[in-house]
Amino acid sequence: MRRLAGLALLVLCSAGCAANQAPVVEYDASGARSGTGTLSSRPSQVTQGSHTVVRGDTLFSIAWRYGWDYRELAAANNISAPFTIRPGQEIRLDRRAPATAGRPASPPASTAQRPPQPQTPAPTPQQPPRQTPASPPQASSPPAASTPSTPPRVAGTGDVQWRWPASGDLLSRFSAQQAGQTGIRIAGRDGDPVVAAAAGVVVYRGNGLTGYGNLLIVKHNDRWLSAYAHNDSMLVREGDSVDAGQRIATMGATGTFRTQLHFEIRRDGQPVDPLTLLPRRS
Repeated sequence: MRRLAGLALLVLCSAGCAANQAPVVEYDASGARSGTGTLSSRPSQVTQGSHTVVRGDTLFSIAWRYGWDYRELAAANNISAPFTIRPGQEIRLDRRAPATAGRPASPPASTAQRPPQPQTPAPTPQQPPRQTPASPPQASSPPAASTPSTPPRVAGTGDVQWRWPASGDLLSRFSAQQAGQTGIRIAGRDGDPVVAAAAGVVVYRGNGLTGYGNLLIVKHNDRWLSAYAHNDSMLVREGDSVDAGQRIATMGATGTFRTQLHFEIRRDGQPVDPLTLLPRRS
């Protein structure tokens, strides 16, 4: 009888201990739960299939998602600047540009000789028109300066002068491994400022990329892009020009488990270690 009572007590104790254990949740280096296709996987270039544009996509965000340089992706799909795309459009990832619909084909060259065309008589020379004396110029007010409809275009492929996008402690470093961290993580508190790491133009503002939460992508020139993820509020819009050090967002925890900034720099579409480019902290 005592043996049965002891066995029952052991079973109850085991069940109670198991019930009181906190569930174990694994997070990747980005701060997002592992196994969900998040930031821990290095974006090797996808060269098969296609992507159908949905509302909120930009060519820059699609290139970012599939590890492409946006210029190569645009060229592969016959998309010219300013890289406008529309929902439902198919973006090819297999490096073959889709056939352009509606473009008339050039007629094939013929080897047959054409019959001689009748010669057109040369036109009779005409007298030059009689010129009338020009009236004196009238005084006029200078034209009003026009406001450009699009932000100034950033061009060139030169180096960029970088600065830190946030002032918090470094939580994790860049990893060059195939499944390594594609950027760095910086600690902070809700509402801490996130600033542009260099001057440029905002080319993406949204939360359509899994694992990034509220994301901003800034184009600095034709070669360099930077990204700011997990923001709480985003203070700039697509197409806005930003200055180095300008406040563009507030730090948050969207798409992750703690307040932080995930910061990436990409050159020609490929992630590079931000710590090799950012100034050394004292």
